[in-house]
Amino acid sequence: MSTDQFAVERAASDTLPASDAPSAEEGNGGVLYLLERIGSVIVPIGVTLYAVLYLGVEAMYDVFGISPQQAGIDQSVLLGRLMGTLILMLLVLIPTLGLVVGLFWIADKLTRGMLGRLIEAVRRRPWAAALLAALWCGATYWGLFTLFGDLDLFVMVIVAVGLGVLTFLVPFRLLRRKPVGRAATKVLLGALTGVGLGFLLILAMVQGALEVQETGQANELLGYVGFQDQWAIIHNAEDDKPLYDGRWMMLLGESDGTYVFYDCDKYETFRRPMETTNLASIQLDPEREKGYTCGSLAEQ
Repeated sequence: MSTDQFAVERAASDTLPASDAPSAEEGNGGVLYLLERIGSVIVPIGVTLYAVLYLGVEAMYDVFGISPQQAGIDQSVLLGRLMGTLILMLLVLIPTLGLVVGLFWIADKLTRGMLGRLIEAVRRRPWAAALLAALWCGATYWGLFTLFGDLDLFVMVIVAVGLGVLTFLVPFRLLRRKPVGRAATKVLLGALTGVGLGFLLILAMVQGALEVQETGQANELLGYVGFQDQWAIIHNAEDDKPLYDGRWMMLLGESDGTYVFYDCDKYETFRRPMETTNLASIQLDPEREKGYTCGSLAEQ
């Protein structure tokens, strides 16, 4: 090939449409590119996940027929309880991301750079990158479908794929034309990922609350999100005599001078004024014998 022919071909390649020509930002692929942009994804995930967690707390206490405010849980209390959860998730997420990056680096070395070039080739094709982002966003609605609907696996996959392709594919393709649009896509992906994870967490929280109703014992997940598995024997404040036959009651919380209890034996949630109630023999996370279930008096 002559020098003149090479110059002509190079000039032709430089005249690609601005929407399809790879930008300088997209040229920095590989592991370093991934590490530099992890923060832009983690922040929207964390913010949206915290917002959805409050909905999960409401759904969890709704199982017992009360609101979080009636149990004395406002935004400040919730933030304090969930802070440990968010920190724990961060501690788990950081080494997980590090492991993923390390495995990608090893796989890239073993394939002599073919894996990195393959990913870079997908990123340079706007429709392919937009399709992957659209499918991912459609999949983030999985938890929402499960929470509010009763769909089987096949129907959920079809709905998630259809939703992603119909609603996200073209907008993501258009957003990839400019660096600002690509940054907006990353924020949107992170936000929807946080929402999707949040709805899955809501499902687990509601299931855990139902298990508390049935077995009288909370699982570890409920403890991580701030649910206090505390039980007490209620005494009359006037004569300090035990009430309700001296049975253990779960203390769900307190608000406006009122205790909120759950009677495991009768499947009932009730309230008592704090000035007429003494709490005796308080215990946290009681151990139950194998096969224990609530409702011993309700079934009689």
